[in-house]
Parts: sequence; structure tokens; C-alpha cells
Amino acid sequence: MSVPYHRNLVDGEWVDGERRPNLNPARPGEVVSEYAVADRDTARAAVEAARRAGPGWAKLPVGDRMRMLDRIGGTILDRADELATLLAREEGKLLAEARGEVVRAGQTFRYYAHQLLQPTGEVYASTRPNVHAEVRRRPLGAVGIITPWNYPLAIPAWKVAPALAYGNTVVLKPAEMVPASAGELARIIAGAGVPPGVFNLVVGAGSVVGEELLTSDGLNGISFTGGTRTGAHVAQRCIAHGNKRFQLEMGGKNPLVVCDDADLDVAVRCALDGSFFSTGQRCTASSRLIVTAGIHDRFVAALAEATRALRVGDPLDPDSQLGPVVSAGQLDQNLDYVRIGRDEGTTVAAGGTHDGQFMRPTLLVGAHNGMRVAREEIFGPVSCVIRAADLDEAIELANDTDYGLSAGIVTTSLSAAERFKRDARAGIVTVNLPTAGTELHLPFGGTGASNHGPREQGGYARDFYSVPVTCYTGW
Repeated sequence: MSVPYHRNLVDGEWVDGERRPNLNPARPGEVVSEYAVADRDTARAAVEAARRAGPGWAKLPVGDRMRMLDRIGGTILDRADELATLLAREEGKLLAEARGEVVRAGQTFRYYAHQLLQPTGEVYASTRPNVHAEVRRRPLGAVGIITPWNYPLAIPAWKVAPALAYGNTVVLKPAEMVPASAGELARIIAGAGVPPGVFNLVVGAGSVVGEELLTSDGLNGISFTGGTRTGAHVAQRCIAHGNKRFQLEMGGKNPLVVCDDADLDVAVRCALDGSFFSTGQRCTASSRLIVTAGIHDRFVAALAEATRALRVGDPLDPDSQLGPVVSAGQLDQNLDYVRIGRDEGTTVAAGGTHDGQFMRPTLLVGAHNGMRVAREEIFGPVSCVIRAADLDEAIELANDTDYGLSAGIVTTSLSAAERFKRDARAGIVTVNLPTAGTELHLPFGGTGASNHGPREQGGYARDFYSVPVTCYTGW
């Protein structure tokens, strides 16, 4: 039985490369699709195509760009069930979660289509007589977009859509583990009438394709989502090669604080969702559960019981609550951290085992902030519990991290909630909700090792993908 084959897209043409299989993490022997691997020459040609297409795309009437983006979003939504099944099979996400991601991607393109009708400039009073002052915005230019495997449609959408909306051209390099989702997105964009060269897709290794984008003189900026160490490399390369603008969304070691006065059911629900859903493979996952002394033992007992009850299984099975870990390498890393946690003195209150690439959600109890399992991003279904004496210590522990993406609190106290929103050093703060979960019209990003550059999503995306130009006119 034949499987879909996804090629690279360069200057409106589908380009072949070394053909590789794309495997299902739930059934590692099952080939979901095949894809063509791009090399440096293909990546270089994609950059050149984006560069050539830039002036024409930037001058295209806004109404034309709006219709194309709206058409892309509509096609994604029309194909939601098909794309969700494909996404679940290649990434391992539950079918319901995959469908939610597909819908989010379609809505994102439609959102930015309509953002094109919003005001784009400002008029100021000049301090000089007979001078008119205004600020206009022009596109950044040709941009490279590098995306991870955990949200193979949503993250490309929230980067590509604003880039195109604000008049830029794009070279997208997705993670090699999810080529089918990126390939289908490329087909949809090409089918919407976007001119050749405006959007290009190159799938390949970061050491080959990624390096070509980072070192190319033809790109004006790089938007990257991935690990913090790789993000630092991206920054160094961008500065050294043309001083490109760069935007980095990186890791997290996100705290969920549970206060003595918390509703226990709400606290357990927030911890389960934030720590383990999507197999814990989210940069906003709750990987540190900081629990005050008065509720600590009851919370640990209730959460351990709920964690053990979670159903791990095939993503296409409607009874499954967690899918597989995305790859054997990621599974090995997760299990290594469980061993590290044991060696550091934590107790495994739930999980710690696996069956193939299906890992039981794992709760480590007795952690403290000096441990590796409490400081390093694991990126799997592993969370640790840290006891705090009171809210003061809990906030101090929550902020004691190199990261600063998301932070949450569960409390029935308005004053505690308001204090946490004021004092938590994170770009996203939640109250009585999981730390994971964003909305497309609101800014996304963090502080410290989690972020560099302008925020993503909503109207804030304009700050990266456009350049303000101050204009003076005298008479």
C-alpha cells in the first residue's frame, strides 16, 4: 500500500531529495508517509526564491493578501478531521488534541487575514513648525522560520500567518519528525494562490538546512521555537551572519503553586492537565508542583491516585488520555531523568515505567529546587513535587529558575492570586487554571532563558515581522 510522499517547496516547485520514512510513534513499524530531505543547495535556493519574491508580495494590495490568508485558514478548517488524524499518527498526540490544534491553525490564518484591516501606523505632533510626523511600518523582508515537533501545525501557523500578513516572504524549516503536517500545510498555502517564492518549505537536519538559514545573507530575520541551548546557537549565528533580527521561544520549567486554601479537586485537575496531557511535551507544562505544607500530603495522595488512573494508549483510541512519547530518544531522556530523580532522593509516587514508547505519567515526590529534576526541562510526562512552608516561600521557589515562561497558582484567596500575578516572574500567569494553554489573540512568550525578542501571537507579532519607519514631511 502506497503512502503519501511530501516534497520540499521551492519557488513554487516541488523538489525531491533523499527519500525517508516518517514513522508512527504509537506503532514504530508503521510508515505514516515519506518525505524528501532537503540539502544545503535546496535551502539556498529557497532563500533566493524568498528574496526575489519579497518586493512583489510586499506591494500586493492588502485585499489580495487577506483573501489568500482567509482561504488558507478555511481550507485547514475544512480538512480538520483528515489533518488531525495525520497529525496524531505522526506526532502521537491524542486525536482530540490534534483536532484542536488543527482548528487553532486554521483560525490563526483567518485571524491574521482580518488583522490586515487594522490600523498600521501612527501620526504624531511634531515639535517643529510646518512639519508632519508619522510612523509607518514596512515588512522585515525574507524570514526563516524554524519550528519544533510538538505542535507541528499550530506553531508554524502562528509564525507563518503573521509573516505573510505583514508582507514578508518565508522559508519554513519544520522538525524532521513531523514532515507530513508541514507538507500538507505547504500544499494548502500553494493551493491558495500564494505566488511562487513567497512561501517555501525545506525539511532537513538542523545541522544542514538550519545552518544554511542561520548563515545566509539572504534572510532578514529568524523566528525560532525549540530548546534553550539551540536558541543560544541561533542567536550567535544571527549576530555573526548579517546581524539578522531573531526571535527565540525556548524552554520552560514552569511552577504550579498549590496553596493551603486551594480547592483540592481544582488543584489536582490543573496539575494533571498541565503536567501530563499532551504527554508532557509542552514548553508550558507544569514540571514543578510547589505545594504549601497545610495541603501537601492530601494533594500528593490525590494527585498520585489520579495519575495512576490515567489511561495511556493509542492516540486514535477515544479512551486514551495520553499518547506515546514522540521518539525512542525522547523516551530514553525521560527515563534517565526518572533515574536521576531517584538518585537525588525523590520518591516515585506514580509511573516511572513504560511499554514500548508509551510511558506512564510519572510523579516524583520529595524534590527540592537544587535537584536537576527541578531545574532542567525534561519535556515529557514527568513532574516533581516541592514542599513550601507558605505562600512567601512558594513564590520564592517559583521564581528560582533560569526560565520564566508560564507560572500558575491554585487558591481561593483573591489577595494571594493578585500577589502571584504581580510577583511571578513569567510571561504567562494563570490562576486556578493549568499552566499550559494559550489564546491566539494574546501575546505568548516568557522571560529569562525562555524567550528573547518580541512576543508572538495577536497584534504583538507585528513587532517582529515589521519595521517601524519614522517619516517627517515639511511644507
